[in-house]
Amino acid sequence: MKIGCPTEIKPQEFRVGMTPIAAQEAVNHGHMVLIQAGAGLGSGFEDAAYVAAGAKIVSAAADVFASADMIVKVKEPQPVERKMLREGQVLFTYLHLAPDPEQTRDLLGSGATCIAYETVTDRSGGLPLLAPMSEVAGRLAPQVGAWTLQKANGGRGVLLGGVPGVGPARVIVIGGGVVGTHAAKIAAGMGADVTVLDRSLPRLRYLDDVFGGTFKTGYSSTGLLEELLPSADLVIGAVLIPGAAAPKLVRRVQLARMKPGSVLVDVAIDQGGCFETSHATTHQDPIYEVDGVMHYCVANMPGAVARTSTLALGNATMPFLLALADKGWKQACADDPHLLNGLNVHAGQLTYAAVGTALGIKTVDSRSLL
Repeated sequence: MKIGCPTEIKPQEFRVGMTPIAAQEAVNHGHMVLIQAGAGLGSGFEDAAYVAAGAKIVSAAADVFASADMIVKVKEPQPVERKMLREGQVLFTYLHLAPDPEQTRDLLGSGATCIAYETVTDRSGGLPLLAPMSEVAGRLAPQVGAWTLQKANGGRGVLLGGVPGVGPARVIVIGGGVVGTHAAKIAAGMGADVTVLDRSLPRLRYLDDVFGGTFKTGYSSTGLLEELLPSADLVIGAVLIPGAAAPKLVRRVQLARMKPGSVLVDVAIDQGGCFETSHATTHQDPIYEVDGVMHYCVANMPGAVARTSTLALGNATMPFLLALADKGWKQACADDPHLLNGLNVHAGQLTYAAVGTALGIKTVDSRSLL
């Protein structure tokens, strides 16, 4: 199979879909790997490293899309990229279709087979290709929240960990999954007063057992959130419903209960955001203010630490990438129902029910396509 990896063109996206190690593995399996010139530079991988791995460097994205049987990326294809997809081609990347009807429409029109990292599952019910980036984003959230809290950036001028004689910032983390757990660990490690909210009692018990008094936990409800918001300096939205649009957990009317200069960091923005006032921003222009509350809503947060993120993502995607290349998408998905869960679009048909529900589009059972 010809595997193609173009340069990411989303603003301020420095990650790359294949590392030289992944390229070498694919070549060792008998596949041809096409890498767009400069694709790995943002993550610290020179073209020469790919050449040494046995890959071929091509000059333009159009050449990658025109030649490859499978396109491997990081972020969802941008409009110009979607026009280059073709019938029968496999796209393997993050898609986040539920809040993105335009992308969904274009992918359906392309005829391509589109497998989304974020809906591939594992035996324990986890999301193995989303988890590495959730870990990165969770660990970044307190860091960017602390930066946004600085007065020069519009924040309250509060130091997350405080100092002797001055109390720390109060942080609410909504969601106790992968993102929320890592966010809470880092925020607590920075000295903040942290409370994690979740609706799963088993998860809350797990967090309490593992982390003890490192941070507090609470059963997530509208009443408790409204009770906590007036004292919060930083709120991190870390809620995920796999493949579906994120629920709106903080409404605009509730911003009036928050302190001026307090901060919302919406890690769920890829799925539409879990705050009503959220809209996607970029690393170049990451924050904005609504009703006196600062919002940080960068849609590709892990891109800020591109090398770490690329290596972590490459470790997770490689086995699935090789299975798709070795067997073809249909056999690979037939052999692995967890990979089949990643199938979102095939030959003009939507195959992921949560996306169909969010966008009002009829879906087909992915198993019927095998």
